[in-house]
Amino acid sequence: MRLVLELKRRRPLRQRDFEFLRRSHRHERWFKRWILAATCLTIMVLLAALPRGRYLAAILASQARRATRAAIGLPAPRSEIDDQWRLYREHGIDESRQALLGDYARTEPGNQRIMRYAGLDPEHGLLRWGNFDHTLLLPATIFEKDESGRSYRLRPNTRAIWVRNITLETGVLMFFLVPDGPGLAAALEGTSGIPVETSRQTTNSWGLRGPEPDPEAPLRGIVLGDSFMQGMFIGDRETPPECLGRYLADQLKTRVSMLNTGTLGYSPEQYYYSLLAFADRFRPHFVVISVFTNDFGDLYDVAAKGRGDWEEGKYWLDRIVQLCRSRQWVHLIVPVPFESHLFGRRKAGFYPGTLSNILEVNSTMFLDLSDEFINAHLELVIAGELKGQRPMGCPLFNGHIGDGHFSAKGSEVWAAAVGRRLVLLLEKDRVSRERFQKSVPAPARATSPPELRMGSRSQ
Repeated sequence: MRLVLELKRRRPLRQRDFEFLRRSHRHERWFKRWILAATCLTIMVLLAALPRGRYLAAILASQARRATRAAIGLPAPRSEIDDQWRLYREHGIDESRQALLGDYARTEPGNQRIMRYAGLDPEHGLLRWGNFDHTLLLPATIFEKDESGRSYRLRPNTRAIWVRNITLETGVLMFFLVPDGPGLAAALEGTSGIPVETSRQTTNSWGLRGPEPDPEAPLRGIVLGDSFMQGMFIGDRETPPECLGRYLADQLKTRVSMLNTGTLGYSPEQYYYSLLAFADRFRPHFVVISVFTNDFGDLYDVAAKGRGDWEEGKYWLDRIVQLCRSRQWVHLIVPVPFESHLFGRRKAGFYPGTLSNILEVNSTMFLDLSDEFINAHLELVIAGELKGQRPMGCPLFNGHIGDGHFSAKGSEVWAAAVGRRLVLLLEKDRVSRERFQKSVPAPARATSPPELRMGSRSQ
């Protein structure tokens, strides 16, 4: 029995290889390792040499860092988030530039001509980030670069007109807001483009749509926003901020100056930097922040499904609100009504419901215009039917030309609703300041800072 156990414990005999065979196998293993290492190195060099590869490597590294922090419960620093956005935007511009070269080469000569006239050709076109997470091709004759946070801005003292009905097979989102000059007719010859005669717009010396600002006006307001506030396909006097200025002047019997910073494609980050760019120069008494669904992601994903980057939008809107509070400016956040929600299922829990949930503002500083627009629409429909001329679609939007922005009537409805709230907020602010001054002893009141005296704050 002991012999059997000893035999079981003995290690089995192994056949030994000849030395020259072991040497050959060893060389073969090292050769495979060198091949694998050389292949990996080649792939890394190729990735580093290509813009897409560099972008992918940087994004993967950033995501790995964020995942590591999340695993240990640490939030990503804002600097890292900003770097990731910068990489994403630079990559989008690089890819769009390559796409534009091919698209332009395949475009008909007539369309190439109008693109050159507008400054949309590859040599002059302005490729910048906008619409939250898109790359836009903007006409260089109307827009210019902005490196202070806005990405781009309207050129000052410029007259332009919208051209519609130009169809191009392109992967780049471009806008035909073109110079309104004597060369337009010749540039459009042989194309399907149609100038929208009611859409002529001019910019003032500040590079904003509207009349020249008056920093000494008794009441001054800044409107932040995108193409809805800039006013698509409507005249200079028909934009929402201009209508708001007239409403306030009529209600308060004073001279009002409005600063319309609305620019197509802008989103909350650009709203914030627009406010920084003009606040000290204009010294507003109030600020209106207009927002829309595509400020937070895809237009329909946000409105119909509630999917969007709400955290990023909230970050910039919070910064705007904090700045307004620190300067004691009356401020009002106004979501633009989503037309489909007005006449179908509202789905307000997605938009603007999510926005009202995440923002840390008092309800008096948040204005949902949905019911105002529905009531105005019904009034217009009833009036039209009584005349036997029922309007097609909703007269508050530019549906007659296939556009979803406010019509001139829509701007008036927006201005009246926003104006009513602002009148109340400004009056409440005035009463609160007067009560404060009465409660402060005379010596302290005499030395109180100017910004606490109604009519001279922010001076």
